[in-house]
Amino acid sequence: MPSSPLQRHLVLMGLRASGKTTLGRAVADALGVGFVDLDDHTRALLGAATVRDAFATAGEARFREAETRALAGVLARPPQVIALGGGTPTASGAAELLAVARSTERAFVVFLDPPLEVLAARLRAEAGDRPSLTGLGVVEEIGVVADARRPLYAALTDLRVPEALDAASLVSIITSQVGSGSSSSD
Repeated sequence: MPSSPLQRHLVLMGLRASGKTTLGRAVADALGVGFVDLDDHTRALLGAATVRDAFATAGEARFREAETRALAGVLARPPQVIALGGGTPTASGAAELLAVARSTERAFVVFLDPPLEVLAARLRAEAGDRPSLTGLGVVEEIGVVADARRPLYAALTDLRVPEALDAASLVSIITSQVGSGSSSSD
């Protein structure tokens, strides 16, 4: 295996419960590179124990500002696998950071986009510490959030994965694309 299998960051983006963290860890392990869960960096910048606490204490505007700072810091490091928070691309300046990283070949962005019914089932099974974004429950709001975010995600994407695949299949698809420079969407 080469000493540096990634020539650019592999950024995983998607809605809540799309598998960004789970898949990110699996891909990083498969490639033998570092993994960053951006939510962990964001909540740490805000001095909170959980994302829900950070969101509630700081408010959405400050949370999103911290998210953009965390993203800038992570993108400045050597290439690794990065799992974004679901709302990271909506944070002021974050989409621009991702677009520049893509255009300068510092990042390859994968949009994990399983069907909404899969996301809802995953959220029903484990809502985690996710805050409500609309005042509805995290399961009930998934369609509203998807309608608002999917166009932005699509605009920032090198590869869209629309299926709900097992981790091994997703790892195979993504690792086959790392460093290829080709863009694909489906």
